Amino acid sequence: MTESAHLHWGAEALWQQLLPLLPGLTVEVVARTDSTNSRLIERARAASGDPEAPVTRPGQIDAGERPTPHGRRAGDLEPCLLVAEQQTRGRGRLGRDWKSTPVDSLTFSLALPLAPRDWSGLSLAVGLALTEALDVATPSAAPRIGLKWPNDLWLVDGPGAGRKLGGILIETVSVGQGRMCVIGVGLNVQPVPVDGVATGALQELLPGVDAPAALARVALPLVRALRRFERAGFAPLVDAYARRDLLLGQPVTTSSAEARSGRAEGVDASGALRLRDAEGRLHRIVSGEVSVRLGAAAPRPPVA
Repeated sequence: MTESAHLHWGAEALWQQLLPLLPGLTVEVVARTDSTNSRLIERARAASGDPEAPVTRPGQIDAGERPTPHGRRAGDLEPCLLVAEQQTRGRGRLGRDWKSTPVDSLTFSLALPLAPRDWSGLSLAVGLALTEALDVATPSAAPRIGLKWPNDLWLVDGPGAGRKLGGILIETVSVGQGRMCVIGVGLNVQPVPVDGVATGALQELLPGVDAPAALARVALPLVRALRRFERAGFAPLVDAYARRDLLLGQPVTTSSAEARSGRAEGVDASGALRLRDAEGRLHRIVSGEVSVRLGAAAPRPPVA
């Protein structure tokens, strides 16, 4: 493990906390890198013996892909939590950039072997775990952190409206007979406008919080959520997700050829967005295939 000299990350404490759930875990903190996801994907590819091994999103796995070379070490699938104080070429969904600066942001990726029966809804389960760890609102109060399908966290300003707080990027790569999953998370700690658009910040909810403290809040709940997802999938989380669903009941537009616009009616047991069009037909929009934005009356989200 390495510890950054710029902020006190408590890597040793994190390692001890997570190790029982992630045997073989390493925790690394670096001052600067291009992308934590890219670094961990490259390691997984090297471990597979195939530097060109395809990288996919959950739900896009080709069951017929060729096996990687035999005889790989068991350590090739050991988990790693990689934290960067600064990302220079962070990646968001659909190839968007996600740059971060020291102090202003929390950026990290967690790589671990994962073998759920169904990958559908994983990004929603991850987002839900993060919001529940960060939102200190009482159960009876309206949530201050909402989820914008399929992989964004927003600071809620009102029904169907808010400012982007963070994002999630999940990628997978085959290693031996297993599959390594890399979960990238970026969260705004301090308010930093993106292209002139206001963003949400954790310090609005948790005054004085810094990036290490935010990581300490989310790391264990995230790992626990991943283990639950591996056992049970997304279906048990539908009701909890609905409570934080920023799009629920809102008019939305999509890039789907089958349903360009309509009203969002929540998500189903597989995490697909339910969209009712103007003719009353119900469509299932699957994560990874479309881009969904709030209706014209809502603020434009910043670039991820």
